[in-house]
This record gives sequence, structure tokens and C-alpha cells, in this order.
Amino acid sequence: MKTPFVKLSALVFSALLLASGFASAEPRRKVIINQDCSGPGGSNLQTLLVMIQSPQIEVLGITVVSGDQWRDEEVAHTLRLLEIIGRTDIPVVPGAAFPLVRTREEAQRWQDRYGKVAYAGAWDDRWWHEPFVVPPLPEGKPTTKPLDEDAAHFLIRMVHQYPHEVTIYEGGPMTNLALALTIDPHFAELAKELVFMGGSLGPQTDNAEFVNNPRHEFNFWFDPEAAHVVLRAPWKKIVCTPTDISVKTRLTSEMIKQIDTGGTALAHYVARFYQSAPGADILWDELAAAAWIDPSLITKRERRYLSVDLDRGAGYGNTLTWSDNDKPAQVVQLVEIQVDLDKEKFYRMFVSLMTAPTPPVH
Repeated sequence: MKTPFVKLSALVFSALLLASGFASAEPRRKVIINQDCSGPGGSNLQTLLVMIQSPQIEVLGITVVSGDQWRDEEVAHTLRLLEIIGRTDIPVVPGAAFPLVRTREEAQRWQDRYGKVAYAGAWDDRWWHEPFVVPPLPEGKPTTKPLDEDAAHFLIRMVHQYPHEVTIYEGGPMTNLALALTIDPHFAELAKELVFMGGSLGPQTDNAEFVNNPRHEFNFWFDPEAAHVVLRAPWKKIVCTPTDISVKTRLTSEMIKQIDTGGTALAHYVARFYQSAPGADILWDELAAAAWIDPSLITKRERRYLSVDLDRGAGYGNTLTWSDNDKPAQVVQLVEIQVDLDKEKFYRMFVSLMTAPTPPVH
């Protein structure tokens, strides 16, 4: 991307947002971010920033689930990020430490039988540590504490407090949402919609995660049973950002330099913890969040029925999709699947949000 970015005052940036449609006089849209908040930096925490930085959005809370890292480590990264950007008013709520059924030991046996996956998140041998250990944080240890409530009950409480107003954004394994549905079967219908990054159909990429098995995607694979429960629930609307569209994006060193010129603590944080390694530079979850804020970023969509393979064979955790003509007799939900995007518009939006002053507490 070659468009220059300059440091903007809060007044100028607000005017630009209004002109571009990023902000409006409409009431702010409510969202709960359910995320495996690995860090520091990277796609998961940058996704929090996309939503927090948007003047259009009211983040009711961040519910944390094990996935890319263990829950307690992710909670610490999240708390510290909110301290750095001055938004400790946003509740951080610990959720599930483990998937509903799957265990690391079972996943290792599965890989012994069917082949090693390229990425195993918190279970990966390359950075494995015990689940409730929080290693030293490069960005510093937080002094704030998470909310004294579990994620499932927080999710339920919020949709009852604001019926049909709260979007549930899911950027990690769906364990917390499945638990909420188990406790309260009305959870999905009381939410406004479900927006999630996950699933994989046939991504055109040489990324090692998808070369051998294009239908394998980490969020589904880590907790297939949870995804199965969530995707069968009666949501009013489900929007999916699959790997197929995420892999078309890249966070480049040029974009990072532009972000760093923003001069804020947030901008410096993003620049400091930028990773250029293949896979780490993909804007996996940021795209899902940005496209929810501005749907015009997506230039092509499809509608399919979506589920997850629960057979304990080689396809365990794989994405399943059907058209209206070939869907199974079991309950499946129609999902809006994003297929293509305006990359340059997305990149401009992302860099603008990362360089803007953080909206104040309302």
C-alpha cells in the first residue's frame, strides 16, 4: 500500500471518520468480543483495537477463551493492553480454560494417526507450558484485574440486559458461546447476531496449515464440539469470515511504519510487537471485525449451510458446508460467508484506526 498517512488530531480524525462513514450520529453498536487473546500484539489483540478504536462501537466486554494461548496468559495480555491504551473501563472476563471434549493428549494421538498439524495453538510443542502458568510478559505485568464473573454468565447477562442489541463477535474457539447456550437456550435468539472468524472451504494459499487439508481451520479444530453446538443455535444472523478471505490480507512493514507515526501508546504497541513471519502477518481476525463495522469492505458473499465434522477420523474438526439442495436432514443454519474484499480500503481503514486517538470512556 502506497497511500501516505500522517498523524491526525482528534478533531481532524473524527471529521474524516464521519466523511468516510466510519462514524455517525447513530447510537453506538454494542458488541461483546469473545477472543483467544494471545499476545503481545498480533491478530487477536489488534482485533480488540479495531473495535475499541471505532467511534461507532461500544465494547461491552471481552470474554477470553483458550486457543492460541492458554486463557490465563491471554487474560493478562488483554488487561495489559487496555492499561496501555487507557481503556481499563472495558471488562475482561475469563472463560473456558479447556475445550468441551478435546484434550491435548487426544489431539496428539490424533496427529500420530492422521499427521501433524502445522499449528496447534496452546497445545503446540514449540511453546508449550502448563495451562495455568502465566509467563513473563514482554509488555509488562498488568496491575488491573479481570471481572469476577465467568464468560458464559457475562454473555447471558448482557443479552438479557440489552435484548436483540448485542452482536457476539467470535475470533477464537467457540467454547464460551457453547457453554452460554447450554446454560441458557435463549442466548442466541436474544443476541442481535453472531459474527465470527473461522472455518475453511478452499483457501488459495501455500500456508502450511491448509496445504494438506484445506478444510482444516484452527478455531474449529481446537474445539469441534463447541463449534457444532454454536452453529446449530437459532441466531437471527450468522456472518463468517473464513480463512479463504483472511489469507488474502497482509500486514506489511510499510503499514507498520505508517502506524508508528501515529505517535500514540497504541500505535507504538502495534509497531513494537509486529511479527512478519508467514502466517503471523495475516490479518485473520481484524478483517472480520472491520467488515462488521463497514460491510462495504466485502465485495462478494455466498450463503451456505455450515457445520463441523465430529467423526473422530481424519476429518475431525473440519469445516462442512452445503447448498440448499444438498443440506442434511439434521438442523443446520444458513450462514453468510465472505468471499472477497476491497483490500486497499480495508488497509486504509485499519491504519487509520491504529493511528487515531483512542475514543474516551463514555
